[in-house]
Amino acid sequence: MANEEMNIKELEAKYNEQEALRRQKLKELQEQGKDPFDVYKVERTHTSSQIRENYDQLENEEVKIAGRLMSKRVQGKAGFADIHDRDGRMQLFVKVDILGQDRLKEFKALDLGDWISVTGIIFKTKTGEVTVQVREYELISKSLKPLPEKWHGLKDPDLRYRQREIDVITNPKVKDTFIKRSQIIKSIREFLDSKGYLEVETPILSPIAGGAAARPFETHHNALDIDMYLRIATELYLKRCIVAGFEKVYDMGKNFRNEGIDIRHNPEFTMIELYEAYADYNDMMEIMENMVAHACEKVNGTTKVNYQGTDIDLTPPWRRATMVDLVKEYSGIDFNEIKSDEEARQLAKDKNLEFKKELKDCTKGDILNAMFEEYVEEHLIQPTFVCDYPVEISPLTKKKRGNPEYTERFEGFIFGREVCNAYSELNDPIVQRDRFNQQAKERELGDDEAYVIDEEFMSALETGMPPTGGLGIGIDRIVMFLTDSYSIRDVILFPTMKPQ
Repeated sequence: MANEEMNIKELEAKYNEQEALRRQKLKELQEQGKDPFDVYKVERTHTSSQIRENYDQLENEEVKIAGRLMSKRVQGKAGFADIHDRDGRMQLFVKVDILGQDRLKEFKALDLGDWISVTGIIFKTKTGEVTVQVREYELISKSLKPLPEKWHGLKDPDLRYRQREIDVITNPKVKDTFIKRSQIIKSIREFLDSKGYLEVETPILSPIAGGAAARPFETHHNALDIDMYLRIATELYLKRCIVAGFEKVYDMGKNFRNEGIDIRHNPEFTMIELYEAYADYNDMMEIMENMVAHACEKVNGTTKVNYQGTDIDLTPPWRRATMVDLVKEYSGIDFNEIKSDEEARQLAKDKNLEFKKELKDCTKGDILNAMFEEYVEEHLIQPTFVCDYPVEISPLTKKKRGNPEYTERFEGFIFGREVCNAYSELNDPIVQRDRFNQQAKERELGDDEAYVIDEEFMSALETGMPPTGGLGIGIDRIVMFLTDSYSIRDVILFPTMKPQ
């Protein structure tokens, strides 16, 4: 430990020394009238990928590119360097016969991390690498902080997430993850737009934290002098859009839940909810599996992924199984044979299951769900739709046709993790009010995540909503699987962090 602390102190001293040297270089440049921060614009002709892709047309032609200087291998009268732009790396070749002795000396004095623009001729080296032979260059921005050394780069996860820009600069895989994230989101929008869905925007600030069972973030609106909440879901507003007659709508954006942080949860996360009139939860299963497969194929060229060493096949159709059947499969308990709440409570006691409320207040449905979480979730590695949740934990869902103890609700699981939640939406306002009233009792029993009643939503429901299917998807978790990312923080550019 002592040696490790000494190494850290030595590195800190080294970086502090390097930063002081960089600031001194900047001062000298400014005194010479060469302030890099006086550059306002760079007229590039090409990016690195455009040069490589069009080499046959550009060979021996002059181009102008720009990027961050990431390496130098210049000794004596010539040498090579690398700059990185948005598309990747481009090799540079510098030579005293072309630049002159003074300009080559100034090039050698550049620091890794500096931004430069380069004008030069395109050629290939003896090893076949496309390279720019530098004729002119300009320092366009000075890096005052040294980048992490190659073998001492950002390995501490806290530093990686806190200093994401350095993480991206020094780790091409991280940059690729966020490029893929953008492509995944774009492909999801394209998929839904092609099916006639309309993207709408719903409020982030609301007087009611509705549409999900979660703890909200609270704030206060000074002008109206009212407490407000950051949205935990977009569901209730989107259903009002269905009432209005839009028929197919979705909203993709940030939700906020004042809950714990771990590898699957961030207080601020991206979610898409979509609703379709005249559809049910079977239609939502097809939408989900086909949309994820479409996104995977778009970014990876296949519908199969390897996640953390496990092969996962996202090809439709995904497995469909009821919660009751899965609990029986993995625990041996058949809830079809449990006829009362009392019998279920005894089972819960025997299994040492834990609840947010007292066991005497738990129903058969509560205990079935607890058994599922305890015995089943971790086994659902391949994509699986878990269907027909108990009515007690599904207050916005229609009852199962032919079995009113359950609802037409499913959740999708991959690698033991929930990725989506969907319903045949409850559209009976009388039943909906009864369900909300039951949720109010749950809050009284200690469940501070139980639903609260939204009278504006109830008014819309009383106006009349057609049979509707609804689906909510955690975008960050989908991105995790499609990019082989261990933690949700690996797919959020700037995850929530405790201030230093």
